[in-house]
Amino acid sequence: MGGSQMKGVIEILDREGQVRAAFKLGGAEQGRVRIGRSPDCELVLDDVHLAGEHAEIRATESSAELVLFPSINGGWLGEHRMSAGESAALGGQALFQLGATHLRWRAADAPLPPEVPLADHQKRQAHRSLWWLPVLMAAWACLQVFDFWLGAVPDTKLIAYAWPLLTPVIAALAWAGVWALVTQLFQHRFPFAKHLRRVLIWALAVSSLDYLLPGVAYSFGWPRFAALSDVLMPALFAFLIWWHASLVWPRVRRSIGVGLGVLLMVALGLRVGQRSEEQYLFGARYLSALPPPTLRLVRPKPPEVLLDDLRELRQPLDKMARKDSNAPAGSEEEE
Repeated sequence: MGGSQMKGVIEILDREGQVRAAFKLGGAEQGRVRIGRSPDCELVLDDVHLAGEHAEIRATESSAELVLFPSINGGWLGEHRMSAGESAALGGQALFQLGATHLRWRAADAPLPPEVPLADHQKRQAHRSLWWLPVLMAAWACLQVFDFWLGAVPDTKLIAYAWPLLTPVIAALAWAGVWALVTQLFQHRFPFAKHLRRVLIWALAVSSLDYLLPGVAYSFGWPRFAALSDVLMPALFAFLIWWHASLVWPRVRRSIGVGLGVLLMVALGLRVGQRSEEQYLFGARYLSALPPPTLRLVRPKPPEVLLDDLRELRQPLDKMARKDSNAPAGSEEEE
């Protein structure tokens, strides 16, 4: 075959349409590329659904065509089903499938798509200092120690603080390690520090909200404000899952976010249905422990308001009392 041939490249694509390998075609001496499983082919593919010599791409000075050889599975050119012995022009760019392998032909003169900027996780970054690790750890440890101190009896030994302090730290390290292993599986990198930073920031925010929401509710006399924790905590947990998953599957993080949002709405709906017959839907209407009185920013209600509220409870309490008095002796209701 004399003269210079059309230059191009045959790209082997993965399931997501990304280029896994490329084979260059063209030049004065190369005018065809046989594709199949046989070692005699110029492009050898490890695909059991291909014949030994399955197809061939032939290039001339101005065009290229795909020719199929005898085989069981044939091939596809775009949406067109090709059978053995059939040929079709490829043009400047074309997607085709041989067996279970997806390929793409791109001629040298075909326009290239614009360059895509690197995502944050793909950029080469200088080694960052880990100064944030002791800071976040210390802040979270202080909150854990304070929480344990509130519930501890006087004269509790310091050794008793060790396990309540170490347990959440070990859990955070294990959580970050699992996500780093998942990232290694899909992205071939091990960003343990990034996952650890995210879980520590999340844990510090959640621990702070555990004190902030009841404190604000007490200070301003908003009893229902403390109930926001029952809604915020599942939402924050869903956000943590999405935050980690965005490092593992950055291209589908929007879809992951939508899926987690739908699951969150379903979970909250089931929670509301479960507690619809209780006295409150989310959170208790009282605090188990009162903050210092100096934090109270609203005037206390007079005792008469409490008495008026209690009068409203008299009728349902009398009804329950009559029901208990009519219950047979030894029944469960008598208790």
